[in-house]
Amino acid sequence: MTIDIGGGEPLLVFGGPYSNLRAMQALVLEAERLGIEPQRVICTGDVVAYGAEPVETVALIRAWGCHVIKGNCEESLAERSGDCGCNFEEGSVCALLSKGWYPYADATIGDDERDWMNALPASLTFQFGGRTFRVVHGGCREIARWVFQSQDGVLDEEIALSGAEITIAGHAGLPFVARRDDGIWFNPGVIGMPANDGTPDGWYGIIAFDAATGGVTLSTHRLGYENVAAAASMRRAGHANEYARTLITGRWPSLDVLPEEERLATGREISPVSLIVGEREPTAVTAARS
Repeated sequence: MTIDIGGGEPLLVFGGPYSNLRAMQALVLEAERLGIEPQRVICTGDVVAYGAEPVETVALIRAWGCHVIKGNCEESLAERSGDCGCNFEEGSVCALLSKGWYPYADATIGDDERDWMNALPASLTFQFGGRTFRVVHGGCREIARWVFQSQDGVLDEEIALSGAEITIAGHAGLPFVARRDDGIWFNPGVIGMPANDGTPDGWYGIIAFDAATGGVTLSTHRLGYENVAAAASMRRAGHANEYARTLITGRWPSLDVLPEEERLATGREISPVSLIVGEREPTAVTAARS
């Protein structure tokens, strides 16, 4: 689906609310603080997943009115699939844990939520700052493909499939900006779970027009929220205690999906980054303020 994002004011992009209502509430407040209207906000999917409040989280994001694409969780829930479609390896810890949180989400949402999920677009394309953008959930052809910063070959393949100058993606759960020969891959991170860096924060991204270069700036930013209360809600629901612990510790319950480089970075605090994509060549990635 092609959308008219309108004007040159900043955009906010984020992924994975994951049924974490408090994180979603914090994101709405952050957008308001930054003066970014919901029509200039894009979610990369997986509105519903691990957390305790799937119905309430869907209701909030729908009422707010930001753009949302379909994640694998929306696809599976809309189709009443027997599993989350997360592309976890069979028998892995993540696959076993999904047998707790996915049935909870499936049993909690109703037909109204499923109809909304089913109608979500699989991807979005738009123009901003003279650049072509495409938004996908995981990969360009595989909705639940894992794409990480250390995977040069995967990044090159996905950027070629995208056909856009800048591709925005979710699913992987880690914020990063990767510059390759044929384009940029921008994962702003997720808000509903930490980024496995030993801190409880979620992450989002900002896309801003850069008057000095005539291009755009892509940056990642931390999102703090009431994580202790969110974890308590999950423990009361009783379906995902390992992920409730993650909201406190900032470490994932399993590293099954991670390549070696990202595994070794477990517990290492991630720094926000900023990449200026100018008229001709993008500059180097540098640290940015959150």
